[in-house]
Amino acid sequence: MPLARRTFLGATALALALALPLPMVAAGPAAAAEPTELRLDWATYNPLSLLLKERGYLEEALKPRGIKVRWVQSLGSNKALEFLNAGAIDLGSTAGAAALVARINGNPIKAIYAFSRPEWTALVTRKDTGIAKPADLKGKRVAVTRGTDPHIFLIRALQGAGLTEKDAKLVLLQHPDGRTALDRGDVDAWAGLDPMMAAAEIENGDVLFYRDAAANTWGVLDVREAFAKDNPDLVRAVIAAYERVRAEALKDPTVLRDALVAATKLPEPVVARQLERTDLSQPAVGPVQAEAIRAAGLALQQAGVIAADVNVAGAVDGLIDPAFNPQAGR
Repeated sequence: MPLARRTFLGATALALALALPLPMVAAGPAAAAEPTELRLDWATYNPLSLLLKERGYLEEALKPRGIKVRWVQSLGSNKALEFLNAGAIDLGSTAGAAALVARINGNPIKAIYAFSRPEWTALVTRKDTGIAKPADLKGKRVAVTRGTDPHIFLIRALQGAGLTEKDAKLVLLQHPDGRTALDRGDVDAWAGLDPMMAAAEIENGDVLFYRDAAANTWGVLDVREAFAKDNPDLVRAVIAAYERVRAEALKDPTVLRDALVAATKLPEPVVARQLERTDLSQPAVGPVQAEAIRAAGLALQQAGVIAADVNVAGAVDGLIDPAFNPQAGR
């Protein structure tokens, strides 16, 4: 080929190459942008959340970073778990067993903090019903909030009496409505939750006819797994703020009582009854909580609520995450 023609073709090829877009180079993973808002719940069954919301310690800690705090009320574990699953909140307050069932059903959460060890549920009836034990619930109308510790407590109580949910007539209501239904006579019994349960005792003389403190699973703070992975420092900030109000409540229980009275508008004797049944001394999650939740999970599996092929112990191990546990002296 003549030199002139080769030169022309080479120049043409170079021009075309320069005109073509450069190949895309795969970029490394971009760091997730820090959230501008932290969303967490408050609940009357988690008194520390009320005190934290009132004190504003979390807002104070995050203000220099330009992160706002948004509080959302949870009326029960079921609502907190719905909010977490939908991504509407980042951290939520639930019972340990309710969190386990939710995780088994695909809700990607971790339990990272024990806000209380409560006896917050029992089976409640009016004085005049003649109901004295779980076996008496056969054929009776029972108000319950599905997917909460009171619901799980009810299932286990019926199981202990040789009954199942199908032997009673469950009326699905949120906790406050369950108490109202009991006092109106619309139901015969109620799987209660404090502080509404304490109010029913003191204000109406309702009877806690079946109690089992050991069958109440812990109050735990859950976080969405993805949020914890992307924002571990924010999770630690929440735990630190919780620890600040927990220390205040242990030093002076009246601050927790006052916060609960202000939030619920309930009389002091009712709130005092709830707090009598609330232990705030063990915030770190680990084997103790795991054992209580595992026992509840196995009972639910035996009752057919959890599928027989589910590895309950493995699910509990996947739920409990001690990585954010508060450290002594920190």
